[in-house]
Amino acid sequence: QGGGAHGAVTWGVIDRLLQDERLEFDSISGTSAGAVNAVSLAYGLHLDGRDGARKKLEEVWRAVANAGSLYSPIPRMPWSLTNNLAEIGNSVSQLMFDTFTRALSPYQFNPFDINPLKDILKRCIDFDELRECKRAKLYISATNVRSGKVHVFRTADVSIDAVLASACLPFLFQAVEVDGEHYWDGGYMGNPVLFPFFYESESQDIVIVHVNPLTREKLPESASDIMDRVNEISFNAALLGELRAIGFVHKLLGHGWLKDEYRDRLKNIRIHSVRSDEALQEMSAASKFNVDWSFLTDLKERGAKIAEAWIAANYEALGNNSSVNIRELYDGNE
Repeated sequence: QGGGAHGAVTWGVIDRLLQDERLEFDSISGTSAGAVNAVSLAYGLHLDGRDGARKKLEEVWRAVANAGSLYSPIPRMPWSLTNNLAEIGNSVSQLMFDTFTRALSPYQFNPFDINPLKDILKRCIDFDELRECKRAKLYISATNVRSGKVHVFRTADVSIDAVLASACLPFLFQAVEVDGEHYWDGGYMGNPVLFPFFYESESQDIVIVHVNPLTREKLPESASDIMDRVNEISFNAALLGELRAIGFVHKLLGHGWLKDEYRDRLKNIRIHSVRSDEALQEMSAASKFNVDWSFLTDLKERGAKIAEAWIAANYEALGNNSSVNIRELYDGNE
């Protein structure tokens, strides 16, 4: 999933999964910050297997932190100096930045379309080489501004612009043009997309690393908290829709409602969910802009611990059955 700096949690999850040689990645789907993780993982695997992937992910996230010293709207502060994340969400600079982006469009305040992620990707990833990757299939999603539909860039057509399109928040950056079409952040229509796995992946197991919390126990009451929760719900909507479709297929197969000649046309997908709700529960949306290295590495460590616990609890389910109740993920009437 996308989630700005919170994507470092996914970095930690991936890093831990890579250390378990029982696990293999057949296909990778990513959106926004998740797209950055996805291309880093695939490129690293292509270059030097598991170790290469771990090194490439760290290189990319360190580059993000270095670029953040110049571009982040949140003041840089050593993470060790504060555990009060509310300070980030309530910072004067963040409030000013939020007001600024509501009043002006990126076509006004960023007419030259400067995007630090572009330079990071150029330095860290050879996309010509990435497109030759055979270690894992790659799927990067973006939202077509004209049609409102999701567009999936596959391994052979993944480029810097494809990743920038997937990570293009429309209130921060101008729409990214790829092959004559303009794109915004993929999270609006697929965060991340799952459907390519149904038709193109050899594996029947999908492990979803959730960055946007599915649940919030505390009722949001302030204007900023309400907007944060609205954004979380919006960026989870497409994923929940796909999970509902998977649940429907499970029901068709489980109840024998399909004729035998049609059963082989549907894949019995097994869903696994790595949740970061608890680890990110106290963090406001503003912290997604905090790319201080100490903050990113703290998130990575949280992700690694989440993955460690997930492997211990769910490894035996891989290849056998879903480790979560899919209906509970998408159905409000569970």
